[in-house]
Amino acid sequence: MERLIYICLAPIVIILLTIYIKDKYEKEPVKLALTGTLYGIIISIPITFTEKYVMSFAPNQTSIYYPFYVSFIVASLVEEAYKYIILIFLVYKNNNYNEPFDGILYAVYISLGFATIENILYVFNPVMGGLYTAIARAIFSIPAHAIFGIYMGYYLSKQKFLKHKIKILSLIIPIFIHGIYDLLLFTNINHRHLFFIMFFVYIVFISLKRINYYIKISPFK
Repeated sequence: MERLIYICLAPIVIILLTIYIKDKYEKEPVKLALTGTLYGIIISIPITFTEKYVMSFAPNQTSIYYPFYVSFIVASLVEEAYKYIILIFLVYKNNNYNEPFDGILYAVYISLGFATIENILYVFNPVMGGLYTAIARAIFSIPAHAIFGIYMGYYLSKQKFLKHKIKILSLIIPIFIHGIYDLLLFTNINHRHLFFIMFFVYIVFISLKRINYYIKISPFK
């Protein structure tokens, strides 16, 4: 049990600390960052009920549209929309959100708040849970939620500080990335595991580039 708890929570703590350390020129208030994580935990409740409701409209499981609906609507759209609402509500007009990297930091903290509850529910599920699930989620699912947050924060800061014209990208792009991630897990296409690994490596690479770019252009450097 203790080992499962460690594997379940350790990657979340490591990523949160890493992101906070990366913000080296003008630190964000710890209280505000952790408030984002707390809100991420809290929204797991409405997300669960919303996903159940949206799932009631899903096509038949034999339909070719079923994995697309589950991936892009039930999981991706619902989860990223709630995270986006919290991000906007919590920090968009907050004076502490004063450089591009801050958008990434707060979005990741919110995303991993939700991921904490989701991870616990999966890992300790009597049917699907266990050590293998905990390890798999530590390697892929937890970093993936952080990556979705990085994409969301990146485009929100692009809108706020770099005056990007297409404002809704901070919601659309995470939904799209999250949807593809889930679709590659839910479908049975040939070589899907290879495609999944390639896609995962790609989004990790792009995310790291975007983190480093916003650190590089920090006005507090």
